[in-house]
Amino acid sequence: MIHARNRSSRTHYEVLSVNENATYNEIKKNYKVAILSSHPDKLRGKSVTSFPIRIQQEIFLDVQKAWEVLSDPKSRENYDNILQASRNELEVVDNEIRLEEMMVQVDGDMKELSFPCRCGDYFLISLAELEELGVSVKYDGDHFSLTDGLTTQASVVLPCDSCSLKVRLIVDANYDQSI
Repeated sequence: MIHARNRSSRTHYEVLSVNENATYNEIKKNYKVAILSSHPDKLRGKSVTSFPIRIQQEIFLDVQKAWEVLSDPKSRENYDNILQASRNELEVVDNEIRLEEMMVQVDGDMKELSFPCRCGDYFLISLAELEELGVSVKYDGDHFSLTDGLTTQASVVLPCDSCSLKVRLIVDANYDQSI
């Protein structure tokens, strides 16, 4: 069921309850579920929701808009770029670092990246977490590369776990250097 809480701050991905790296089929499947659970004709006369009619209609329109944007590859790419830029603008960062500057620790299939913070702790992120954020990165033991083929550069803001400092991690497909 779609929830109305904090609707205005939800991304299209959140509206359809999918990850930002979801496939077209996953988006389509969740769209169908969301549209059926919010369609005014399906809800008419039922007391399945405590939301006022106006809110129900807004939820339905949010689902429709999310589908329009995310179902088209070009509009989705534009939306992703705008979403990423808005996230980066909101964060005040202490420094920018490149993916190649991070230390890599491999534990089985898990690859964790770290960069020392001036407080003595580290900025940490795994390749799996980058993937969840929509940045697909491959590490072959010597080099990093973006794997989606569409993006040439991406960035992610990383917080330190011990202090208030943040860094912007730059992932650049055109950066050709061994680590």
